[in-house]
Amino acid sequence: METKLFSSSFTIRGSSLSGKRLENQTCFKTLTCTTGSVHTKVESSVQLSRGKICAPVRIKQEVLHVPSNRLRIFSGTANPSLSQLLEADVYGCSDLVSHSCSFYLYTKEVASYMGLDLGKIYIDRFADDEVYVQLQESVRGCDVFLVQPTCRPVNDNYMELFIMIDACVRASARSVTAVIPYFGYARADRKNQGREAISAKIMANMITVAGTTRILTCDLHSAQSLGYFDIPVDHVSAEPVILDYLASKKISWNDLVVVSPDVGGVARARGFAKKLNDAPLAIVDKRRHGHNVSEVMNLIGDVKGKVAIMVDDIIDTAGTITNAATLLHQEGAQAVYACATHAVFSPPAIERLSGGLFQEVIVTNTIPVPEEKNFPQLTVLSVGNLLAEAILRIQDDGSVSTMFQ
Repeated sequence: METKLFSSSFTIRGSSLSGKRLENQTCFKTLTCTTGSVHTKVESSVQLSRGKICAPVRIKQEVLHVPSNRLRIFSGTANPSLSQLLEADVYGCSDLVSHSCSFYLYTKEVASYMGLDLGKIYIDRFADDEVYVQLQESVRGCDVFLVQPTCRPVNDNYMELFIMIDACVRASARSVTAVIPYFGYARADRKNQGREAISAKIMANMITVAGTTRILTCDLHSAQSLGYFDIPVDHVSAEPVILDYLASKKISWNDLVVVSPDVGGVARARGFAKKLNDAPLAIVDKRRHGHNVSEVMNLIGDVKGKVAIMVDDIIDTAGTITNAATLLHQEGAQAVYACATHAVFSPPAIERLSGGLFQEVIVTNTIPVPEEKNFPQLTVLSVGNLLAEAILRIQDDGSVSTMFQ
């Protein structure tokens, strides 16, 4: 029987980031694979002392998931790119070549981790830009997961998501879960001034009314947005993906300082610092004078001679994070890393981020990053396996929160 390997990882628990010889550490190698129809995780471990194996290999095999014939996953056409003509294969419709989707590869990764093929769906635009959606396979009695980040063009992608949800409901799907890696309008989650709308609440209402039974999203701008939904919301974090990547860097624990680029992100940065061996925390005091305009005023904490890791949920125009990086260098920081989940990258973000202030800019692919927005310091990490694991646990009525313990 054929075995397909979908993912593998190698981690060292209890080691430092200094790159020194490993002493009395445990090395774990994890393989995720499918044999026949059974999705399994195999973990092997060895005990190291002074860089040599001193304990026998232990192997643990766990059945994660048996793919259900009731599970379906579909992709929207978020973030179109005319450079990738993939829709003829995705949707089974050559007419969609003119509406190619760079998000296909990301959603394909999610489906592959689960041992599934993407569902066939036809999405098109009429001459007046109205959206047309037709499922190309039966979903009657199925649990459907619709993957659609609501990035630019935000309103178009939201409307496409609403119509996809309605198509599934009218096709008698048993449940419809909207997988929204990036939740548009999430920053409009409160009233800062009189007579303002709370747009995040409006989006939550519209998704619910369309017929969604559950939401799966990643790193909302603030946790209070979870209360805007009257349906279950599974909120996952890309933090483990970024932490695993930072663990591969040869940075000493003693040289690290985690920085919040504004006061509103202190809780996020504090949690991040605890997982980096309880690294010290610094805070940038920022005063905002208008939308997408910020000014750095003061630094709380010590960064002199240290490697500063700035943590945020979104990089939009990059004004906040570049102003903060300028201040950190003025205060004597050895190097500055920028870490964020969502790479919105509105102009002039690329010019600011590639200007030499950052050693590295680390983001995830919750929003697909087109080729023209790449620059030498940029690293894009995938959250495909993270979301796929969450989908499997939702489908099997398992715990999602234990993924982050």
